[in-house]
Amino acid sequence: MTVSVFDLFSVGIGPSSSHTVGPMRAAHRFVDQLVADGRLTDVARIRVELYGSLGATGAGHGTPGAVLLGLEGFAPETVDPAEARSRVDAIRTDRRLRLAGEHPIEFDPGADIVLSLRAMEFHSNGMVFTAFAGDWGELLHRVYYSVGGGFVLAEGEATPAVPAVPHPFTTGAELVGLAVENNCRIAEIMARNEAALGHRELRAGLLRIWAVMRECVDNGLRAEGVLPGGLRVRRRAPALAQALEADPTDPLYAMDWVTVFALAVNEENAAGGRVVTAPTNGAAGIIPAVLHYYWRFVPDACEDGVVEFLLTAAAIGQLFKTNASISGAEVGCQGEVGSACSMAAAGLAAVLGGTPAQVENAAEIGIEHNLGLTCDPVGGLVQIPCIERNAVASVKAITAARMALRGDGIHHVSLDTAIKTMRDTGADMAEKYKETSLGGLALNVVEC
Repeated sequence: MTVSVFDLFSVGIGPSSSHTVGPMRAAHRFVDQLVADGRLTDVARIRVELYGSLGATGAGHGTPGAVLLGLEGFAPETVDPAEARSRVDAIRTDRRLRLAGEHPIEFDPGADIVLSLRAMEFHSNGMVFTAFAGDWGELLHRVYYSVGGGFVLAEGEATPAVPAVPHPFTTGAELVGLAVENNCRIAEIMARNEAALGHRELRAGLLRIWAVMRECVDNGLRAEGVLPGGLRVRRRAPALAQALEADPTDPLYAMDWVTVFALAVNEENAAGGRVVTAPTNGAAGIIPAVLHYYWRFVPDACEDGVVEFLLTAAAIGQLFKTNASISGAEVGCQGEVGSACSMAAAGLAAVLGGTPAQVENAAEIGIEHNLGLTCDPVGGLVQIPCIERNAVASVKAITAARMALRGDGIHHVSLDTAIKTMRDTGADMAEKYKETSLGGLALNVVEC
């Protein structure tokens, strides 16, 4: 499987890639199909069924609102977060929506969106969309799956053909071998593959992703107050940043800034702000935080380094996507925060001059010490423990990179073994620990 860097790093809104971005894309695709079939104006009612993790934590993750926006024709890449909140509120109040932005129909979110705890067979995050005519005759019926990171699969649809790439790889060993054989960096392997996929403006596209990451951090450092939802979690990033600026002599000054960068992103994500899936929204703070560490604290940091960081991280992300999962509903938080920590460690090791073997070692350390991590969001919100977990994993990624750079790339556990272990652990993990809010902290912390 060849996964583009722009699939792993895409712009969307919070709080969840699998529960917000994915459902919005699925709803948008459903409406696009109605338009393509010439049946849009025949629609009188829409029914949406959300299953498994979407049904269990969808309310806290903003899934119903995301579906409403997708049905109105909004896309996660371009929707304005403020407009999104306004439209969702209006639909809930008026009980009417503009299908594809042009065809008004009656729609009661409380009745026409059904939440079910039952998991569908293919993937926990199942969605069923049905459009009806005025006589309740069925016009269109589609099943979609939100499989993590904003990726959506449609039942019965053929997978689009992907152009052949010059350097295909499915394992970490193959990736390192390609870099050594071609006497180049891992980022160069990815860049050549991206060119074959048709991404001619690769550098400009990656710098746009970096710009959104920086904007997200800036927004998070300015916004104060309490995050939405019943937990009343206070935003901490602005106050912590002010405290750091007042005392730059602390020996752990740089690492504390990494924590602040991660908190800023994940607080923005929890508030429904614009973020970059990296590779998911639930883990969206880790790669930006470590990349900000490189940009601010590493001498001679430059845009070329940013590009290499993101390409290297994406190469590792492709391995997780191909051989395991980046979905918390499928393998727990090890698939989200664990994957992001591994990707960030690899990216940092690369821009600090690491060899391909050292980069692979950094990635392995990053995931090995997140194995078994459960996904247990309190109150179904992407806040506790998600926000702090990103901060801790960001620091862990830097530690992993530095450990790998102090070695020669030779180590006992390979990245491929660690990824397989993550997949196996996820298969063994009880369903209540996979983004259902039915176990772990979600069960033992009382929502006030």
